[in-house]
Amino acid sequence: MAFLRSIRPDEDFEVVHGRALTLRQPAPADYTAWAELRSASRAHLTPWEPTWSPDDLSRAMYRRRLRAYAKDIHNDVSYPYFIFENTTGTLLGGVTLSNVRRGSAQTASLGYWMGAPYAGRGHMREAVAMLLPMAFNALRLHRIEAATMLKNFASMRVLESVGFQREGLAHGYLKINGRWEDHLLYARLAEGPSSGTSELGG
Repeated sequence: MAFLRSIRPDEDFEVVHGRALTLRQPAPADYTAWAELRSASRAHLTPWEPTWSPDDLSRAMYRRRLRAYAKDIHNDVSYPYFIFENTTGTLLGGVTLSNVRRGSAQTASLGYWMGAPYAGRGHMREAVAMLLPMAFNALRLHRIEAATMLKNFASMRVLESVGFQREGLAHGYLKINGRWEDHLLYARLAEGPSSGTSELGG
């Protein structure tokens, strides 16, 4: 059955253009901007991310990341993007669709990060809003899932502003900054927000 096989994109998915932002898959030439932004944002990002390795920002590690990204894209497993401001070309952060499941699921997980100098300006909301049509059309996904730590109110606002609905609480869901953390689970369907009632209200 063709439906149960992996579904490759039938449209251009490498670059997503928006009014103020562009989403583009990471390239070797992005290393310096990426490393500088991540380094400057370390204190801002580490409370919300898995523990960074000692060589996390090295050029060699970046090259390994690019190889892993290329393999994941080829295998229809993950689709990473960097977020750039259109007027200046500045790298602002990143957004990724990962853990793509095909067959009867047609689902992926959404993750993102924003550099400290650009946080709180609405850029991530726009980036996620840009990514969703590509995910539902070019990648033909049915459901996008996301999870956020209980105190990450900025992330909750991003998700809820683009139609994600809260579905429940997952205890010890991800190991973040060296600790297993509870997360709120969110999802958005291709046809729009689910009409179901949130387990946690709101």
